[in-house]
Amino acid sequence: MARYGVIGSGDVGKALALGLKKHGHDVRIGSRDGKKLADWSRERGIVEGTFAEVAEHGEVVVLAVAGGVAEEAVKGVARSLAGKVAIDATNPIGGPPVNGILSLFTGPNDSLMERLQRAVPAARFVKAFSCVGNALMVDPRLSGGRPTMFIAGNDAAAKKQVTALLDQFGWDAEDVGGAEGARAIEPLCQLWCAPGFLRNDWARAFRVLRP
Repeated sequence: MARYGVIGSGDVGKALALGLKKHGHDVRIGSRDGKKLADWSRERGIVEGTFAEVAEHGEVVVLAVAGGVAEEAVKGVARSLAGKVAIDATNPIGGPPVNGILSLFTGPNDSLMERLQRAVPAARFVKAFSCVGNALMVDPRLSGGRPTMFIAGNDAAAKKQVTALLDQFGWDAEDVGGAEGARAIEPLCQLWCAPGFLRNDWARAFRVLRP
C-alpha cells in the first residue's frame, strides 16, 4: 500500500481516487479550496484537502486537472512534488471538437507533460491514464483482453512504479521512452475521443498486438 494524493476534483480525479482506494491504497483527493467534494468525500470515505495538502500527503501524486490549468497547479505544489513520482493524467485540450476531433494547445514537437517537467524539474513525471476515458481507467472489462496504457517519462524507476500500478488496475503498459514520448501519447486523446463524439462510442481502449 502506498499513499497517493490526487490533484483534481473532476471525473478523472474521482475515478482514480476511487480506484486507488478499491485496490487498498491510502488516498486523498484535492480541490482548490479543499471543500468542493464535501458530500462525495464523506460518502466515499476519501479525505478531501487542498491541492497543497494532498500533494504533501502523497508519496505518489496524480495530476488530474484540466490541461489548461495544469502548469499553474504543479507550480503551486512544486515543493511537495520534489523527488516524488507524479502521474500526469492531463491532456492539452484547447477547445471543443470539430467534426469529432478535439483541438490541442500544444504542437507536434511539444507536449503538456514536457512543460510540466520543465516547470517542476525535481518531480519525476510519468504520463499515464491520458488515452482512455475515466470510466475505463480502473479494472476495464473489454472483450479483447487487457488493454494497453502508453506511458512516458525520464525516470526509469518512476515508470516501473507506475507500471506496477497499471498492472494492479488491469492494464498492460507500453513504455514509449522519455518525456518526449508524451508528444505521441497526448494526441491519442483525440483519436480515442473521435468515435465517441461522432457515434457515441465510448467503450473502447487501445491494445498493442505483437506476433
